[in-house]
Amino acid sequence: MPSRPAPKALAPLHVVVGRGAQVESCHRVHAVVADGDGCVTAAHGDGPRPIFPRSAVKAIQALLLVESGAADAFGFTPAELALACASHAGTPLHVETARGMLAKAGLDATALACGAHWPLDEAAARDLARGGAEPGSLHNNCSGKHAGFLTVAAHLGYRIAGYETPHHPVQERVAAILAEMTGAPVTAAARAIDGCSVPTWAVPLERLAVAFARLGSGAGLAPGRAAAAARLRAAVAAHPLLVAGPGRFDTRVMEAAGERVFVKIGAEGVLCAAIPAAGLGIAVKAEDGAARAAEVTMASLLLRHLPSPTERERHELDRLRAPGLSNWKGLSVGWIRMEGEASG
Repeated sequence: MPSRPAPKALAPLHVVVGRGAQVESCHRVHAVVADGDGCVTAAHGDGPRPIFPRSAVKAIQALLLVESGAADAFGFTPAELALACASHAGTPLHVETARGMLAKAGLDATALACGAHWPLDEAAARDLARGGAEPGSLHNNCSGKHAGFLTVAAHLGYRIAGYETPHHPVQERVAAILAEMTGAPVTAAARAIDGCSVPTWAVPLERLAVAFARLGSGAGLAPGRAAAAARLRAAVAAHPLLVAGPGRFDTRVMEAAGERVFVKIGAEGVLCAAIPAAGLGIAVKAEDGAARAAEVTMASLLLRHLPSPTERERHELDRLRAPGLSNWKGLSVGWIRMEGEASG
């Protein structure tokens, strides 16, 4: 039960995009800060509204990889655990790490059901095209997560085919973990299919914040699950480049903050974070699905709630909460920031 009354929900936040001295665009953003006991400490906008967390919950989905014993059975390294939590950029490092995970379970890329897309990293995509190659499923930003699902299936003796479908035992167990972490029912009515073909479930934004607080602090979790969460957090902190990629928001924040912050982006303007030292979780949803709005909001909220930010943390978060805009010639032409905040 919450130990204190929930604060009154404030209006949604607004991230404004300016050109010259004029506001050119505006994004409306919903955000919740909560602790692992379920207490909401700050709410902006519609916290109870169910949203699809998409890839933001990959670390929660990866808890099964550790809890099931599959990670230890196949000798997964911290780098491989980090990739299981990743929306990676498809660089050669990401691709080969995913390939290695599958090989440890006696599998290869043909087992992946995530589909193929060009690497999110522009340099990697250009190199692939320059060589006359087409992208494969290993380049998919979700291939690490899928490799984790496949190794769980292999370890527990489940069928490999259909591992991505809602009624496969792997996905049923993942759904149960998500329900336990969020404290929200995960029902067929709330289920849809994610971009990589696995199920995604709509849950209230405020419950995502609670889940990330629990992921970061272990509050309310059984000892085995708390240990699994700590192991995954340590892995991503040690390998932030594997979680996203060069220059991307998640990587930049965790390169600066290490284990003090775990942050994970999802599609359609979703971004979640855990601040273990504060026992807090943050969940953000840009109403129009704009990642840039979610990132600016998250950087600002991290600066507000991260205890005693170091000089490096403050410097990086300041840059991320108020990024400048340049044109194709490299000229500074505008800015992005939360309404009411000065530039960094």
